[in-house]
Amino acid sequence: MMLKKPMLFIIVVTVSFAGIAQKDKKQLDIRAIKAMQGCYNVEFKYTETFAPEVDYEKAYDYTSAAFEWAEIVEETEDKIVLQHLLVINDTMIIKHWRQDWTYEKQDVYRFDKNNRWEFEPMSKEQAEGKWTQEVYQVDDSPRYTGTATWMHVDGASTWYNKADSPLPRREYSKRDDYNVMKRGNRVQVLPYGWLHEQDNDKVIREEGKEDVLLVQEKGYNTYKKRADVDCKVAQEWWAANQEKWAIVRTIWDDVYADKKPLELKADVEGKKLYEHLFYGKGYNKEEEIKILVEKYVVAQ
Repeated sequence: MMLKKPMLFIIVVTVSFAGIAQKDKKQLDIRAIKAMQGCYNVEFKYTETFAPEVDYEKAYDYTSAAFEWAEIVEETEDKIVLQHLLVINDTMIIKHWRQDWTYEKQDVYRFDKNNRWEFEPMSKEQAEGKWTQEVYQVDDSPRYTGTATWMHVDGASTWYNKADSPLPRREYSKRDDYNVMKRGNRVQVLPYGWLHEQDNDKVIREEGKEDVLLVQEKGYNTYKKRADVDCKVAQEWWAANQEKWAIVRTIWDDVYADKKPLELKADVEGKKLYEHLFYGKGYNKEEEIKILVEKYVVAQ
């Protein structure tokens, strides 16, 4: 049955407006993500809240503070890469975590357990209108991945997702009573800067068994904006070192391009990967870094 012209006109107009609205929404998303760049005073606060076992002894609350610079190091129409740098005592710079935001990304790695990540492609429908945040370790190896929709309401931009991850750096060298953190990540871009609020489950995961909850945790990472000039030393450090780390990212991209399960060794020659890259000699050229990274990848 043929549509009457008025009805056809209404359908065409509706589809056109929907496309425009989606484009405008994407620009709001991009604005929120890019608002996370800059110089910040950062406070980290975590407290364990609920444990199902009455004899569980809750860990002490964790608090710390930092001075951090976040810089956009890659940007395309559908991807924004933010590199974080810690500033210690106003002069010392430590390459910190990295977050990649990709629009409607379908090829993703998700953490399983025990230094292993599984490749899990998403359908076009599952990814539509959503942004995937991929968080990487200081050596640009994988950490965790989450996909969700940005919401813009009442002057705040918010993105929320649940994602499995390894133990946080504040705990992985101190405890072994759980092996997966199920992160509830809420990113809010606010007038003062941005907030990373967390509702986390610390769980024990074993092959072929259901996850066992050890304890829940509440976290607040508060990023309060300060003048970008206050982070000049970090900007200068990155300008002098960005070429090496661009090579490292490219080598890891080649690893991820295999699209198969990824398992990494905890150390090689008694050292973590970041120790070789940060402090080792001879790891500045592409071939040297490639050989090093490959030593940590367990053959599948």
